[in-house]
Amino acid sequence: MGGKTTGKSVVCFGFPLSIFFIVINEFCERFSYYGMKAVLTLYFTRFLHWDDNFATAIYHTFVALCYLTPILGAIIADSWLGKFKTILYLSIVYAIGQAVLSVGSISDLTDHNQDGSPDAIAVNIALSMVGLILIALGTGGIKPCVSAFGGDQFEEDQEKQRSTFFSLFYLSINAGSLLSTLITPIIRASECGIHSKQECYPLAFGVPAILMAVALVVFLIGSRMYKKFKPQGNIMLEVSKCVGFAIKNRFRHRSKEFPKREHWLDWASEKYDKRLIAQIKMVLRVLFLYIPLPMFWAVFDQQGSRWTLQATAMNGDFGFQIQPDQMQIVNPILIVIMVPVVDSLVYPLIKKCKLNFTPLKKMTVGMFLGSMAFAAAALLQVQIDNSNPVFPAAGQAQIKLINLGAVPATVQFQPQLQSVDVAPNMETGYMTFETSKLKSLDIISGNENKSQHLELTERQRYTLAFKWVPTRIDATWIEDNVTSKPEDGKSLVRFINNFSFTVNVTMDDMDFGKLDPLSVSNYSVVPNPGWSYTIKASLPQYTCTVDSKEFGYGGAYTISLDDCVENKLIITHFEDIAPNTVHMAWQIPQYFLLTCAEVLFSVTGLEFSYSQAPSNMKSVLQAGWLLTVAVGNIIVLIVAGVSAIKEQWAEYVLFAALLLVVCIIFAIMASFYTYIDPNAIEAQFSKEEKEKDKKDQDSNEKEAETDSRL
Repeated sequence: MGGKTTGKSVVCFGFPLSIFFIVINEFCERFSYYGMKAVLTLYFTRFLHWDDNFATAIYHTFVALCYLTPILGAIIADSWLGKFKTILYLSIVYAIGQAVLSVGSISDLTDHNQDGSPDAIAVNIALSMVGLILIALGTGGIKPCVSAFGGDQFEEDQEKQRSTFFSLFYLSINAGSLLSTLITPIIRASECGIHSKQECYPLAFGVPAILMAVALVVFLIGSRMYKKFKPQGNIMLEVSKCVGFAIKNRFRHRSKEFPKREHWLDWASEKYDKRLIAQIKMVLRVLFLYIPLPMFWAVFDQQGSRWTLQATAMNGDFGFQIQPDQMQIVNPILIVIMVPVVDSLVYPLIKKCKLNFTPLKKMTVGMFLGSMAFAAAALLQVQIDNSNPVFPAAGQAQIKLINLGAVPATVQFQPQLQSVDVAPNMETGYMTFETSKLKSLDIISGNENKSQHLELTERQRYTLAFKWVPTRIDATWIEDNVTSKPEDGKSLVRFINNFSFTVNVTMDDMDFGKLDPLSVSNYSVVPNPGWSYTIKASLPQYTCTVDSKEFGYGGAYTISLDDCVENKLIITHFEDIAPNTVHMAWQIPQYFLLTCAEVLFSVTGLEFSYSQAPSNMKSVLQAGWLLTVAVGNIIVLIVAGVSAIKEQWAEYVLFAALLLVVCIIFAIMASFYTYIDPNAIEAQFSKEEKEKDKKDQDSNEKEAETDSRL
């Protein structure tokens, strides 16, 4: 295995002690990566205020970069620095990237006027992008090195221990992913800040940065115990040179005077030995099947972008509040359950039924299930869209009526458009009118009549609050200034004073100021809609309080302050915008389908690849596999960047249809594939080489015998 530097070998439970440092390092690194990645899309949309399409495009650009850099990391490790130094140096880059991203998410960094928003958002964007590029270099660069470096720590006769190590290694990956996807969204949803409290992205990115620093320290502690092999050269470079030479040589001999060769790679036989050419042929047969695979990854990796954004428009009340970015945890949980179930139950059952469920058939079924997952996401999106309120279009306005009085009222919209009855302490829904047609309205209540002249702005919503008092009707005309559901799944609340005197209104630590009779506060964001808040109205002689009911996520409310009985405030809740009603649990079926797809496609894909190529070519196949993931993410960023599709459900249908088409193409390609046994081919080459060596030896002996006679 070439030259190596051997550290002090310490054994623990039959294992080299060094591998425990590597497993802990991997847990911390995966926690760092998945924790940061879980909250990234919401960071783009909520902190940097990018629209959904641009946020999706940047997210997938980052993921694509994370899967392109492993090729670079493998070349650096095998040809220049060796695995240990590559892991060490790129981990430092990685930790710096996490720290820079965390600093870039601090709103107070450039908030000179202390209003809670960065004054120079370009600084935050620049730091965030630099941080993400460094993270992509770090996580991608060390990806192909860590597991292989762990494998290097074992002796040749420790095959059983090496197998156990890889099981522990992948367990640490899943554990890191699970915990971080659970924890960092909770940290993100908490509030922090110097000048104003808002979602705590600095800490949500800071905790992964700390974990990456811990990973680096842990890796360094074991430094003296590691076996460090010197770089042996990278097989990918050798393969690239051989392929390049074959193409160049074929081009030179393109005229008809040169006889054709069985395979175009045979044009490399002048420079490269037959065994290497045969090995590359085996690899290329597998890589050819990789061509359709990026479409699966284009669908799969949208869990962290489109599906997270979908969850922001849903109700996450499970008895406790689930954050939209926490729904991604369903995938690793289901993976832990599904892999052993499929291996020990489903596959044996299929085998008993005498069905020939080959690896390529498994991958085809996986692609089909991925397509069905996005069909399920499209159906769910239609339900969400149907539950959303309809806002006024161009040339339209909407009006809602609230009767705050104790007697019924009738409102007539002029000129003679319609008449609406409103019961005491009741509201109507928003009614849509053409702005050019509606000129005024009349309120009739308790034998009194009040006219209101209207000048409506298109695409606006208005509220008319009124009540009858003896001898007159009091009314207030409110421009709502809300033309979409509240962002980020938060709720909005405002208060209307139904007392006959001025009151000061607070809700916990939120101050709505002094409200004159029948005046309305501006909408304010409810930080945690799932909580109950204490509403306090300070009257001239005394103070009244009451606990609010819980606010729904994504709703908007008007609360009327009606009366005070024995210091208890009497209030009425009016719903201006309905909260999110479609439950996040409805995302579980699409996650289940996609996880089944992953088990059949991803796990089987690598296993199939390795079984169809020589062992020394595994790194080439891994590079090809990672490249399909990168290309898949590039497909998403292109669609998000240039697509003219405005409806999200239609985009889901597009991806489902594309993957279904690609699934059919892959099934056709797979039907022409002939399975081979690389070991048998290798054994044949070894046999031929031995026979050749024996012939050469016999020939040399005969020559030597002849020479001695002479």
